[in-house]
Amino acid sequence: MDLMTFLIPAAHAQDAAGAASGGAGGFIMSILPLLLIFVVFWFLLIRPQQKRMKEHAAKVGAAQRGDTVVTGGGVVGKITKVEDEYAHIEISKGVTIKVVKATLSDVVSPISKPAND
Repeated sequence: MDLMTFLIPAAHAQDAAGAASGGAGGFIMSILPLLLIFVVFWFLLIRPQQKRMKEHAAKVGAAQRGDTVVTGGGVVGKITKVEDEYAHIEISKGVTIKVVKATLSDVVSPISKPAND
């Protein structure tokens, strides 16, 4: 018996098993867990993150003169001037820095007066 005669019946047996599993139905059942995982990731991870990003962009976009802001580096100051892509922030009396608006991490509510002054 040569090698080809030995392998051909095995190939026919695999083809018969594939046809018995349902063809298109078997494909749908094998792809269903992947779709379920994607749906779970969408609702638990992707969608909430997109919502937070939109809220942050709206908050930073609405920043105006007089607002207290925190930059990505942790610098806290008051906005003195707002341009299209930049904001001038006063971090101390007479000390103003120019930052990119996209690096603002938060717009905080005005603090009335520190407790230690």
